[in-house]
Amino acid sequence: TRNTTEAINLVAYAWGRANVGEGDEIILTQMEHHSNLIPWQQLAAEKGATIRYIEIKPNGTLELGNLSALFGEHTKLLAMPHVSNSLGTINPAEEIVAEARKRGVTTLIDGAQAVPHMPVDVEAVGADFYAFSAHKMLGPTGVGVLYARRELLEEMAPFLGGGEMIRKVTFEGATWNDLPWKFEAGTPNIADVIAFGSAIDYLDALGMDNVRRHEVEVTTYAMERLRGLDDVTLYGPDEPDQRGGVVSFNYGDLHPHDVGTILDRHGVAIRAGHHCTQPLMRCLGVTGTARASFYIYNTRDEVDALIEGLKAARDFFK
Repeated sequence: TRNTTEAINLVAYAWGRANVGEGDEIILTQMEHHSNLIPWQQLAAEKGATIRYIEIKPNGTLELGNLSALFGEHTKLLAMPHVSNSLGTINPAEEIVAEARKRGVTTLIDGAQAVPHMPVDVEAVGADFYAFSAHKMLGPTGVGVLYARRELLEEMAPFLGGGEMIRKVTFEGATWNDLPWKFEAGTPNIADVIAFGSAIDYLDALGMDNVRRHEVEVTTYAMERLRGLDDVTLYGPDEPDQRGGVVSFNYGDLHPHDVGTILDRHGVAIRAGHHCTQPLMRCLGVTGTARASFYIYNTRDEVDALIEGLKAARDFFK
């Protein structure tokens, strides 16, 4: 696929329109990226289905309660993030998917924030669909992956029509190519797929256990330093081992965009805003947050630079 967004839309279009009907239920979470929200809202509106949202606790984890009670007789799909892009929360995807499978519920996991940052075994997770992107794991933009159960892909209609996805075409109709070409109409992004392969090889050589270990170390240090500042609010789990390498925060009454601007002037790059999770921001009672994101190339010295930049922002807006 081109990215996680396209992968999710592919499933919503090719699987959803054939399997979700009036009165059916789709379960999402309050922490969804818009890419795992809007396609299902569109599908629900078109088909007359309903959407139910798993709420979040004050610590940024999902309010799961009794897992067996999560699914109803009309639940057709559970779609959720493996790791929240805004809060960093690592969700118990394997446990939730296992319960969904017992109830005959199809599952899709948005793995965009998980696969680049920690060991992920898609077979162990057990989801029917699992999507992620290249550009979040040292690869190029415009390349993504959709992992899916073969039997579902065999049943699904093509997402796009054109060259390469056909077996035979007549004036009366067409038959489809084998998998995966059935879902790969047109000339693919060949060069960047090759580049993505090199990025995967590089991360594989580093070892995803090592990637995860480094992120936890840097994230732990960042949270400690941020807590040392007066009037900083952190969002998401308190324990670094329960989150990915992102730390969302607000600093007193400073607007996140102002914080981001001052940090930029000090050579520190963060993201400020709603992070494509506007409904989540409303749940948190804020318009947005400042978000520091860490990966294999970030160091404690850069965390220190972040803290000094925040002090400068506070002084500037006094």
